[in-house]
Amino acid sequence: MASELKNLSEFGPKGLPDASEKKIGIVVSEWNTEITSALADGCMKTLEAAKVAQENIYRIEVPGSFELTVGAKLLLKRYALDAVICLGCVIKGETSHNEYINQSVANGLTTLGIASGVPCIFGLLTPNDEQQAKDRAGGKHGNKGIEAAYTALWMAETKGNLQDNTHKIGF
Repeated sequence: MASELKNLSEFGPKGLPDASEKKIGIVVSEWNTEITSALADGCMKTLEAAKVAQENIYRIEVPGSFELTVGAKLLLKRYALDAVICLGCVIKGETSHNEYINQSVANGLTTLGIASGVPCIFGLLTPNDEQQAKDRAGGKHGNKGIEAAYTALWMAETKGNLQDNTHKIGF
């Protein structure tokens, strides 16, 4: 559903799971810092509302959105995490650089999530202009950092519910 039709930062009927035992990684791009800081703030508030302990939140910053995937991998190598949230913003400019970055990050996080078995959440804004970015970082379309945290919490919960180490075939 297009975000112009609904503020997706409102939680669904399930609400937030109790994540007091979860360990969450956050990777934040420093590029477009006004936007990414707002995304990170929304993300942190959501994790706090779900009772994730401060000491179980591992946050790093990377120079730009292209580096989000490597940042996520570094966190996964260092900590036993239940999910990693990657937050960034690539505003379309006069060239098509945004398409290459956005596609690379999407593919990289998907691959990393599948390979590691840990949900790697795509919290990368891909707006056409700065106003669209602001609208999605706490503006009229909500805060995509909230949505990324919500997604991470539910994916971590789902992973935990399905965890069964007794029958492994090839994975």
